[in-house]
Amino acid sequence: MSDGSPYFYAWCDEADRVDAFAAAMSVLVARGATCNVDIQSIEHPDVAWRRSIPIDEAIATVRTAFAPGTYVFASLPVALSSGSSVRFAVVCNGDDYERRGPSGPLCASPFDRRDLLPWTLKIATGGSMRGVELEAAIASMQVQRDVEDLLIRLCAPETHVRVKTGACVDVGDWGAPVETCATYHADAASVARDLALSWVHLYEGDKTALTAGMSLELLRARIDAAPHGACVGIASDIDLVRQHMRVDWAMAASRETRPTRADVARRGARTAIDGDAELTRETVLKALDTPPPVLLDALEASAVPDDEWRSVESAAIETIAATKAGAPTYEADLTSRKHFQFIERHAPFHVRRLPSGGVVLATHPYRTLWPLWSDALFVLGLMS
Repeated sequence: MSDGSPYFYAWCDEADRVDAFAAAMSVLVARGATCNVDIQSIEHPDVAWRRSIPIDEAIATVRTAFAPGTYVFASLPVALSSGSSVRFAVVCNGDDYERRGPSGPLCASPFDRRDLLPWTLKIATGGSMRGVELEAAIASMQVQRDVEDLLIRLCAPETHVRVKTGACVDVGDWGAPVETCATYHADAASVARDLALSWVHLYEGDKTALTAGMSLELLRARIDAAPHGACVGIASDIDLVRQHMRVDWAMAASRETRPTRADVARRGARTAIDGDAELTRETVLKALDTPPPVLLDALEASAVPDDEWRSVESAAIETIAATKAGAPTYEADLTSRKHFQFIERHAPFHVRRLPSGGVVLATHPYRTLWPLWSDALFVLGLMS
């Protein structure tokens, strides 16, 4: 998938996939709306197209047709927590189809990037503060709320736990979880999976869409097999993630350097570039050996907004309330470099424990989760 829009990914066993797809579709679709469904298969040439059908009929159609070689593409209007309704695509893949080109067993994305990351926003006038920082903070609050809500609706739409892990990615495919803007874990005790999957993807090249369901024990064994002192470079911001993505794409385009298998992103370890942080084998193993409650407490302690964010947070909350109450507004242009920079540097991190026992780590799509992980690992004394 391209980086044109944020993508939401979810991993679950194939036996649970249609049920997970059905549950997510049922809570994502806007009230009373219909959807379109396209179904293809690598096992036979038949293609099914259904247009403007009720969600229950769409789900029944998928249940009848789904098989290991199936690709399902559904489009539907989705109501965002911020109030707007946008067109979304939801994809469900069988395991055989996934092995031909892993992109994620379940994934969803808005048709237009601006539907989730708006370029303009109506903001109430006359508050206690006005300026780029206030506008950026308000936009960040709205986007982060939508991102977390959408990820939970895709991964945990009901009390039944089917999806093991998931992520929101604003750049490219489902890569290293610590370089995404949000991750979901059905069991908060497995939050270290973010580090383990990141290591396997960056050091061995495996695509996360296929390794996401591995047990922590198997992931740990693969990391333990690496030489002592081995390390990988972690992109600490979105610009570095994009640079790495372009390098991977360039290597994939050349016969001499392209991956030899569909289930890997590159041949072996990713080459570090200037600006990367360093993650060692020993740090990942220590994190996997850390009691999960201790690791989660460290993540929560590290998710403290910085001074720049705190200086505008209360004014942003006040202005959002005034806007909702019907105060006069102006249209803020959010596309300036100053708006981007404020969000990139100061959008807060959230550690959200779910009633189901799961956990979501999240920030704005202009950031990655690595600064949160880095601070937590440093607090625990695990950084080698």
